[in-house]
Amino acid sequence: MTLVSVGWTLALPPGTPYRPVNAVAVALAAASPLALLWRQSLPLVALGVTCSAIVINAAAGFGNGFLGWPAWIALFTVFAADDRGQRVTAALFGIVGTAGYLVFDRGDPAGVLPNIAFTLVFAAVAGELSRRRALAAGAQERRAVESDQRALAAERLLMQERGRLARELHDSLGHTVNVMVLQAGVGRRVFGQNPGYAQEALTAIESVGRGALGELDRLLKVLQPEGGTRSPTPFAPTAADLEQLVERVRATGREVELRMDGELSPGCARALYRILQEALTNALRHTTTGRIRVEVTQVGDRVQADVVNEGDGFARPVPGRGLVNMRERARLEGGELQAGPVEGGFRVRAVLPVSSGVTA
Repeated sequence: MTLVSVGWTLALPPGTPYRPVNAVAVALAAASPLALLWRQSLPLVALGVTCSAIVINAAAGFGNGFLGWPAWIALFTVFAADDRGQRVTAALFGIVGTAGYLVFDRGDPAGVLPNIAFTLVFAAVAGELSRRRALAAGAQERRAVESDQRALAAERLLMQERGRLARELHDSLGHTVNVMVLQAGVGRRVFGQNPGYAQEALTAIESVGRGALGELDRLLKVLQPEGGTRSPTPFAPTAADLEQLVERVRATGREVELRMDGELSPGCARALYRILQEALTNALRHTTTGRIRVEVTQVGDRVQADVVNEGDGFARPVPGRGLVNMRERARLEGGELQAGPVEGGFRVRAVLPVSSGVTA
């Protein structure tokens, strides 16, 4: 645009009544389009320079030539920006620039006034429409980004819920099925010699099975609440539930010793119960003899639970679903879990904060 402006000024001198072209006219012809270099960072400065060039050029007696185009482009740029104060200032610049040109121009500026007014209004309206289109495009882009973020958040929640339900199924129903299988095996082995004990085993299997059905029903209600809105009552284990859990393991023929220091803390009861449940299940699955000791104590604001399967020759545990689930439950509660062989057996130790949140 600078080359066009300077070339226009040199090649098409306006003639009478304007002054001949000289260095000042060429400098003004170059300064006006060069000001557009700042139209993005300093749009009002660019507009002020282009309007000033028109007024100074007219006051010096030179023809207007190409100088109107940079001013219109600068005006368009300001109106395309999302700043109301700048648009008002730009309108004042346009009015003052036009008035200065009308006052100082040596030709017949009144004859071209309709053309000037039209181009100024056109530049302002085009800038305003460009601003609105940019705002609409930006809003659409933000909605798309927010929609993607919501979709990702929903997917993360879905994966978390799936993981939670998988842990629940594995820990609760897995434990129950293991206990039922062991009790059935005990009953089968002693059925001929001790029918009374076999009858007790069958009764225990029935009781444990009913509990499993209740647990399964609770999980199904999580997946599909009644009426689509009602939520099932969350499982809130107590010391009695823990004693019942130990009794189920004893019914398989294993010796289990339980020591508790007070009641289960409501804050960590569910996670602690599930960890103890899984630890007992692993003890039943991987060993057939040896006493199992369960100790739950509270030290300050922490609850420590130990499950020790007495015996010799235990190897380091291979991370499986059960061990992973126990560690994940402890982590979600802000605690920690250790599992491995110790002197005299294999120990699972969970340390949880008393005031931890409730997780499934």
